[in-house]
Amino acid sequence: MRTFMHGAAVWDVACPQRPSRVAGLTMAGFRVRDLDALRTVPHPAVTLLLEFGAGSPIIDCAAGQQQRGSVVAGPGFGSGNAVQARGENIECVQVRLSPVIARAVLGASPADLDGAVLPLGDLWGREASRIREQLGDTASWQDRFALTDALLARRHEAGPPVDPEVAWAWHRIVGSRGLARVDELAAEVGWSRKRLWSRFRSQLGLPPKRAVKLVRFDHAAHCLVAGGGAAQVAADAGYADQSHLHRDVRAFTGTTPAALAGEPFLAVDDLAWPSRGTPATSRF
Repeated sequence: MRTFMHGAAVWDVACPQRPSRVAGLTMAGFRVRDLDALRTVPHPAVTLLLEFGAGSPIIDCAAGQQQRGSVVAGPGFGSGNAVQARGENIECVQVRLSPVIARAVLGASPADLDGAVLPLGDLWGREASRIREQLGDTASWQDRFALTDALLARRHEAGPPVDPEVAWAWHRIVGSRGLARVDELAAEVGWSRKRLWSRFRSQLGLPPKRAVKLVRFDHAAHCLVAGGGAAQVAADAGYADQSHLHRDVRAFTGTTPAALAGEPFLAVDDLAWPSRGTPATSRF
C-alpha cells in the first residue's frame, strides 16, 4: 500500500496489479484510521463501497439521511454538496462501474437508485454480507481485488446489457469529455431526441444532457486539481467563460473552483486510479 497525505487526510491506498476482466470496471483499496467529514465530489460512474474493516464508513446524505457499511450510489451522487463521508478504522474496496455495465453488475438499473445512496444489501441481499465476510477473511489486497473482480465479472456475464445505441452514446460523451451534442448523438444512432433521452435515462440512470454536464465537470475538476487556473480550465473544457465554470462547480459541489482544487476526494485519484491517464472511454 502507499500512503496518501493531503492536508489533514492520511489514507493507505492499494491498487490492483492487473486490470479487471470487465471493461469499464476499476477499483482501489483504502485503509483509513480517522476520516473526518469528507465532501464527496460527483463522478461519472456508479460507485460500490465494499467495507470489511473493524469500523464502518458513515455516509451522511441530504435531509439528515444516513447510511452505514457497504453502499451503492449512482453517477453524480453528492451533487450540490449533498453527501459527506466519515468514520474510523475503515477498510474497504471502492469500485467504479461505468454506467454502461452497472445494470448488469447491480442486477438493477442505476435509474432505480434515483440519485440516492443505498445499502448494498437492498440490491444484493445475502450476497452483500457474504462478500463482506470473504473480504475480511482474505489476507492481501491483491487477493481481495481478485475476489471482488471474480464476483463482479460473474454478475456482469449474467446480467442484461444496455442497448448498443445507448452504450455508443455514452462512450461518445465520455470520449469528447462532455462536448458532444445530444441532438447530434440522437441523429447518429437514428433515434429521436426523445427516444434517446428515455432509453439513456432508464438504462444509465441520468439523462444525456446531465451526462454531458457531469463528464465535462469531472474533466474540469481534475484539471483544477492538477494546478490549472480557472480561466484556462474553463476554456480548455469547453465552458462559455469562467463564470460558466464557476456556476457548474457551485451546482455540483456547493463550493468554488479554488476550493474544489484542494478536495482530497479528487486529489487521491492519481494514486488510487492511475488509469485516469488512459483514454477516457476506457475509464467509464
